[in-house]
Amino acid sequence: MTDSAQDFFQLRRRPFDKDLPDEALWLDPDRTDAVDRLVDAIRARQHALVLGEPGVGKNCVIRGLRSRLSPVHFRLTYLAHVSLGKRDFYKQICVALGIECKLMPATLFAAIQNNLAALAKERVHPVLVLDEAHLMPDSSLSTLHVLANFAWDAEPVVSLVLVGLPELGERLKLGVHRSLLTRIGHRIEIVPATPDQTAVYLQKRIEDAGGRAPIFAPDALVVLHELTGGVLRSVDVLADASLRVAAHQKKKLVDRQIVRAAFSLTPLA
Repeated sequence: MTDSAQDFFQLRRRPFDKDLPDEALWLDPDRTDAVDRLVDAIRARQHALVLGEPGVGKNCVIRGLRSRLSPVHFRLTYLAHVSLGKRDFYKQICVALGIECKLMPATLFAAIQNNLAALAKERVHPVLVLDEAHLMPDSSLSTLHVLANFAWDAEPVVSLVLVGLPELGERLKLGVHRSLLTRIGHRIEIVPATPDQTAVYLQKRIEDAGGRAPIFAPDALVVLHELTGGVLRSVDVLADASLRVAAHQKKKLVDRQIVRAAFSLTPLA
């Protein structure tokens, strides 16, 4: 489905939609380094912590990880709804792994471990990605190190990737979670884009959508970065709104006045 801005700028698709294939993701050197570090952690059968404010590109990094792991040797399971009590959390893992889940919590736990161990025997390394992990209740978060404990904690059967806001890192330092924290070998922080990165990101999204001529003027790029702080999700929102305002005004070049006008039409204002 097209819209007025897409038609006006003669683009193949809406440039700032979320439904991008993995190969079209924008991974600057910093985010590429984050993916590289995650891949190294998983290949070493270790656990990792990925932290960043909302909208800075944590999921892009996780998707970059997915594209780099061979499905022959790794099984990546992504869990987004983790704000559950221990029993429901175990049931969700069971559903994701295709395990019968009409069981008691202790039996669910054993079924999960048996499934993970069976994958390991087939030389397939399971990877559990727990998104929004800062929302996990203590009852669930405090059992993760037990879930990953095999053969007296001597066999790295599964890798855990905890993804969340920066406060997750501070929370893991609390006594109740120290056993998990000391088992995590990698801490990866994703930060907002710099002004130059914001400009490169916008240009790539426009070009990937079929844009040829520059659409955002240099002054518009500066203001867009200032108003969003380089938070990529907010950049998408404001850039999309700016294209719509420009199309309404029949202007082929988005300048700073258009960006400011568009800003007032978004929830970012």
